[in-house]
Amino acid sequence: MSADRLADLSAAGVSIWLDDLDRGRLTGGGLAALVDGSHVVGVTTNPAIFEKAIVSGADEYAAQVHDLAIRGVSLDEAVRSMTTFDVRWACDVLAPVHARTGGVDGRVSIEVDPRLAADTEATVAEAKALSWAVDRPNLLVKIPATVQGLPAITEVLGAGISVNVTLIFSVDRYKGVLDAWLAGLELAQRNGHDLSTIESVASFFVSRVDSEVDKRLPADSPLRGTAAIANAVVAHEAFAEVVGSDRWKALAAAGAHVQRPLWASTGVKDPAYDDTRYVVELVTADTVNTMPEATLDAVRDHGVVRGDTVVPNYAAAHEALAALTAAGIDLDDVVQVLEIEGVDKFVQAWNQLLDAVTKSLADARAAAGR
Repeated sequence: MSADRLADLSAAGVSIWLDDLDRGRLTGGGLAALVDGSHVVGVTTNPAIFEKAIVSGADEYAAQVHDLAIRGVSLDEAVRSMTTFDVRWACDVLAPVHARTGGVDGRVSIEVDPRLAADTEATVAEAKALSWAVDRPNLLVKIPATVQGLPAITEVLGAGISVNVTLIFSVDRYKGVLDAWLAGLELAQRNGHDLSTIESVASFFVSRVDSEVDKRLPADSPLRGTAAIANAVVAHEAFAEVVGSDRWKALAAAGAHVQRPLWASTGVKDPAYDDTRYVVELVTADTVNTMPEATLDAVRDHGVVRGDTVVPNYAAAHEALAALTAAGIDLDDVVQVLEIEGVDKFVQAWNQLLDAVTKSLADARAAAGR
């Protein structure tokens, strides 16, 4: 193992993405520094990240808020103007990585309005609007893997737009995502799009699974902390089966890129666990790990990268999930609860963001005498 632990992680085939973005990182060069010195090759955002960024960084957004207020734009337009500005800038910072990796990395994600998670048609329309607004080839539009999101994923990919499928908790839903991805590429091919320009990742959430399962187990249970990694490893097995299929091989021959599993929610929430576990226990080639900066720093400082910790552990992961079922854990209920909570949390963050921007616009108009 080298002195540069993040380099070891990257060399093992894991693309390191930052799960955070704010205007201060852009104006101050912090994002560029992470790209240059910490092997960061992508960025993910979500409504909670933008709510925190805009509320805590009011001064950095003040000039834009003033202009939006004077123009009298709608609240939704103001929020999208602010968020797409940041994402477009981040795309430009990551553009050299995008070019160097042939479009695989150097990607920045922005999510459709979470209030649309149950509306397929509106999700597709919003995804197209975001793609147009950011107007960068290294954008990924995030679409939640709800039942209504699956056909939207297919249609958006079919329009030639790169997609980050988010809020995946269950292996069964992930299999649906994989099918929607393949169908989207097939549709894109029929629509005449160059498949080599379409990228996709599937964001499988990790730490929240342990949080939900652990609270259903006795405090002294040896099964605590076993669910999330096992769930992710079994998901990867499903991915491996699909990329070994004739259906995928036909698309790959036409220039398509594989939809990589992306490990999300990798910040450790239980202080009893090692703070790098959702990184070092999920190392395998052709994956992405998107981390909050605290997790990135922890891996840099003391993460132990010891080769592939996923593929050799398929059987052990099935055994771990079977043990949880035997202990009375209803994993189907766990993932259903997590999906509902995940959408609700993003809607809540989005509404808080709308409230904050409403006040900022009103203050700016008052200051300008409007």
